[in-house]
Amino acid sequence: MSATFDFSGRTVVVVGGTSGINLGIADAFARSGANVAVASRSPEKVDKAVDQLKAHGTTVLGAAFDVRDIDGVKTGLQTFHETLGAFDVVVSGAAGNFPAYAKDMSSNAFRSVVEIDLLGSFHVAREAYPHLKKPGASYIHISAPQAFLASQLQSHVSAAKAGVDMLTRSLALEWGGDGIRVNSIVPGPIAGTEGMARLAPTPALKDAVTNSVPLKRDGSPDDIANAAMMLASNAAGYINGTVLPVDGGWHLAGYSAMMMSLADAFAALQKST
Repeated sequence: MSATFDFSGRTVVVVGGTSGINLGIADAFARSGANVAVASRSPEKVDKAVDQLKAHGTTVLGAAFDVRDIDGVKTGLQTFHETLGAFDVVVSGAAGNFPAYAKDMSSNAFRSVVEIDLLGSFHVAREAYPHLKKPGASYIHISAPQAFLASQLQSHVSAAKAGVDMLTRSLALEWGGDGIRVNSIVPGPIAGTEGMARLAPTPALKDAVTNSVPLKRDGSPDDIANAAMMLASNAAGYINGTVLPVDGGWHLAGYSAMMMSLADAFAALQKST
């Protein structure tokens, strides 16, 4: 269930906002009265997301661009600004991932994740900055537990997301004087998302993931959206440079234990094939 926030007349940009957690965030802001712009690489996903968000009765824009292409990011964000005005909130959530041992991963495979997760985050931040409301804007990265919890099969994501969290802290220092707050959300296992399907592709693994969370339940997109709206609201007006786990306590123990089990399952699968 969504908490109650009022973002009527505010402008919210969600990069990566056409599926999964990020679409849930965009939908929650639209329900709260915000004018919303979403972007991702897929024109089809953009069109579908825009149609969904328009049902809430606010202004909705969409653009297709790849966060690795800084010129595409610049053009897309400029278009949003020309129509919607200064950005009150930007959520930067584009990401890529796949399980692989470092010894088996090609340089291109490692680079692709770093370029999407880390370089893409920098591109969005750099090109969003001129359009952010000063003072008053809230900038939010969507990170991952791999940023601070080491795990097998995730060296590429761990390196990239650790960089995103330090980018968050650095921007909080650099942009604080402009009255812009920069924070990061670390989601736990979220039901119904592509990430959850990748993490737990079988019913048995899904149950194991759920049981590894101290609250004994999966999160929902609304759980992450509520955190994003809280961080973007005046209630969080003195929160800056924070990396906030929203995971039912998963980072305390469950994540590391679960990833070790998944690594064992992955190794067994490789041997069987």
